[in-house]
Amino acid sequence: MTSEQVAAVVGEIRDRVRRRHEKRAPGLPGFELPSLDELGRARDAAEGKVASIGTVNPRAPGLFNNLIQWVKRGIARTLDWHVRDQVDFNRAVIRFMDKSLEAEIEQNDNILRVARGLAVLRDDGQAEIRKLNDVRDHWKQWRPAWEERLTQSEVGLLHSVREIEAGARERDASFRVSLSETHTNFEAALASTADETQKRLWAALEQVRLQQEALIHTELRLIRRRARAGLEGSTQVPPAPLSAPPEKNGTTRMPAEFDYARFEERFRGPESYVRETLAFYLPYLENREAVLDLGCGRGEMLSLLKEHGIDAEGVDCDPDAVAACREKGVRVIQADLLSHLSSRPDASLDAILCTHVVEHLEPRRLAELVFLAAAKLKPEGLLAIETPNPGCLAIFAGDFYLDPTHVRPVPSRLLHFLFEEAGLGRIEIEELRPASELIPEVAALAKTEEGKAFQQRFFGGCDYAILGRKLAV
Repeated sequence: MTSEQVAAVVGEIRDRVRRRHEKRAPGLPGFELPSLDELGRARDAAEGKVASIGTVNPRAPGLFNNLIQWVKRGIARTLDWHVRDQVDFNRAVIRFMDKSLEAEIEQNDNILRVARGLAVLRDDGQAEIRKLNDVRDHWKQWRPAWEERLTQSEVGLLHSVREIEAGARERDASFRVSLSETHTNFEAALASTADETQKRLWAALEQVRLQQEALIHTELRLIRRRARAGLEGSTQVPPAPLSAPPEKNGTTRMPAEFDYARFEERFRGPESYVRETLAFYLPYLENREAVLDLGCGRGEMLSLLKEHGIDAEGVDCDPDAVAACREKGVRVIQADLLSHLSSRPDASLDAILCTHVVEHLEPRRLAELVFLAAAKLKPEGLLAIETPNPGCLAIFAGDFYLDPTHVRPVPSRLLHFLFEEAGLGRIEIEELRPASELIPEVAALAKTEEGKAFQQRFFGGCDYAILGRKLAV
């Protein structure tokens, strides 16, 4: 055996001996287990007797004694069959005594553990009893002060209830007065609001009446224009059918039944909206004396320039548009755009403005217009052209092709090249009417950096303006 095994066996023997001889539990005076020493000694004595059965007593050496010993051993061997059962019985009794002794030892261990647990419980119980005694003592000390504070609290509560009751009476009276004042103020505000609402209603009705009168005036104006066009039809060339070739200025003639003035009224927008968009050109036209508006339409730009004291004249081939301009009291000429521009002296104009016209021209007429306009400008004269922006995909969703007189969109780079070829410099290109302000779905693209870049590239301004100055030779 190793030293560790020997130490383990010795420790086990020591524990067994200690448990056998341990009789008292700490913390329990007067408790003592019964001793098992006498039972162990009796068991050892019985085991010694069992071992001596079948043996002979020792004798002194000698021939006689040896003979006697030999005779005894013979007798013992002869009687071995007779005492065999007694030996087995004795050994069984010894085993019973061993088991009983082990059971007694284990029983003593259990009783000892129970005694130790009772000692712990007794200690815990005594600690709890001490705590309860402390609580009782403290309660005896605190009770008089607590009863006194309770009495004071009850008295204070009664005083508070009485004060609250008095305050409630005062607030009730104040509330009644306030309610009466509120009711009076409400009736006055209701009467005032009713008067104000009635005034707004009459103002709204007046506005509706004015709008109806404006609509009636517009309808009457269109009827007068149609009647005047019918009276003048005998001296003019009959309108060409839809399949007719382009006119001299490059635009396509629509049938007489097509009311282009009413078409502009509905789809281009009211004159107030058009005036707001055309105000972009006012800073460029300040202090200019001779301004020509090519394709002036209903005369929104001419009236705007007149209000700002800028000398301007318009030209348009549509008799209805010319009539609308004359009703505004602005100068206008009914003529073919390119023919009228050709009749002007060279270097006679300070600025030429052409808004939403070039998209109606055939490509061969576009270059002719730019070169002709450049020839009619004075040195440092301004040429401004506005047209739908084909770089913005939103215009192809319906706005561009809604107008049946549109021929094709004009890219800004094409006009920039024509401006350079015509001798115009300091060219600026400005995008107008951003698609993000008109179409909410386009504005939603800018939530990411990629969407913002895509919006700027393909959904910029629905229109663009290109402005160039004639370079001095």
